[in-house]
Amino acid sequence: MVKRLFTEDDVKKVLKNGDKEIIVEAGAVLTPLAKDRILHSGLKVVENASSATCSVSNTQIKIAIGSDHTGVKMKKILYDYLKKKGFDLFDVGTFTEDSVDYPDIAFNVANRVAVGEVKFGIILDATGIPSAITANKIPGIRAATCYNEFSAKSSREHNDANVLVAGARALGEETIKSIADVWLSSKFLGDRHQKRLDKIKAIEEKFSKK
Repeated sequence: MVKRLFTEDDVKKVLKNGDKEIIVEAGAVLTPLAKDRILHSGLKVVENASSATCSVSNTQIKIAIGSDHTGVKMKKILYDYLKKKGFDLFDVGTFTEDSVDYPDIAFNVANRVAVGEVKFGIILDATGIPSAITANKIPGIRAATCYNEFSAKSSREHNDANVLVAGARALGEETIKSIADVWLSSKFLGDRHQKRLDKIKAIEEKFSKK
């Protein structure tokens, strides 16, 4: 099901009409700019009746989430946010700001995806780059460092990414939430994109042989 995307322009239209509330559908995605505009304008967000409960599809999606010490605070925020949406989350750590090595966390998350324990993985570090490099060493993993909604949507639709990586110190809280929303609601399109993934897999298999 395609989810409605609310942008800043949608909020402006509501304000122009003089309304005091903005009605959003179940599972709707609000961009960071839309959220900021709503916050500063004092609009009340009202969910329609169908959004009263979490969708069944979300409860069936298992996700492993992890971060190094630079992303531990953001991980907690994102974990709570996605948990409220009904996703089945497994937090692999870390749980304090004591220094840890990002390869250990990235491997823990990505390996759970590779062996089929979970459907998706989410990793947070300072920039979103080193954990993606690590995760992509595991055969079958397609980890994407996403920095906005477009990159999130494209990584799923074109690349069938199964691990989302984001920079906790490079992006704001609302941006990361929005990226996760778009990433989790987007579907692989197949067709010509599958042909390209097959080529990636062939390269992976060639250099994985002992």
